[in-house]
Amino acid sequence: MYLILGGTGKTGRKIVQNLSNLKLPFRVGSRQAEIPFSWDDRSNWPKLLRGVKSIYITYQPDLAVPGALEAIEELVAIAQLQKVEHLVLLSGKGEREAELCEQVVMHSGIDYTILRASWFNQNFSESFFLGPILEGKVALPMAQAKVPYVDTDDIAGVATKVLTEAQHRQKLYELTGPDLWTFEEVIQSIAKASQREIDFTPISIPAYISIMEQQGVPKDFIWLIQYLFTEVLYAPGNDEISTDIEKVLGRPAKSFQSFVRETAAQGVWNP
Repeated sequence: MYLILGGTGKTGRKIVQNLSNLKLPFRVGSRQAEIPFSWDDRSNWPKLLRGVKSIYITYQPDLAVPGALEAIEELVAIAQLQKVEHLVLLSGKGEREAELCEQVVMHSGIDYTILRASWFNQNFSESFFLGPILEGKVALPMAQAKVPYVDTDDIAGVATKVLTEAQHRQKLYELTGPDLWTFEEVIQSIAKASQREIDFTPISIPAYISIMEQQGVPKDFIWLIQYLFTEVLYAPGNDEISTDIEKVLGRPAKSFQSFVRETAAQGVWNP
């Protein structure tokens, strides 16, 4: 039995589909599941983990936020009691707080695999960057930071492999795309593929925070965005490209340009 926490999220739902295609037994960890799962309510965690062999762990909204470390510690403790055999943690490149959560998993005495991912391609099609793209006006700080965006299809493919194949245990994989993109290059590519005019304006981090506050964005989300832009984007090694996806899947990682072509063809960026 495989337990996929965040089983309806960006990566989790694709892992669930992969396991279903392989006709392997799985349990979805979500608020709407038969045994509901929430990071805020731990009362039924023991019941959810009962009989589970491997767990895919993705923490919402991010392992960097306050409270994440304590939640991972408690989940791991329950996993130990329930004799779970394998933990797969989705982590983030350049996040010191996420690395502390990694250490909890790695020193748990349970077999583990760490998937340390770069920023997702899908942040521009399913998440907080989508709204401004649809409005045709994108203003972002750190405009020239280069990011090796990774596709959630690749993350899910790797996660499925490491969950189901024993040779990936006790390993840490860094998951990135095959090339580097600045925010301005990203928006230009999306505009061209969707045949739209999308303005891009570089702004300061204080100005960006002010915009979010004016729009009523929750304070904890503003804190996370500020952290990602100030601490993570220019963290050492964050602009390094890894070939770990190719090592695991036997094929190159999906390029950002391929993601843009596929997504534009679906009309996601055409309001």
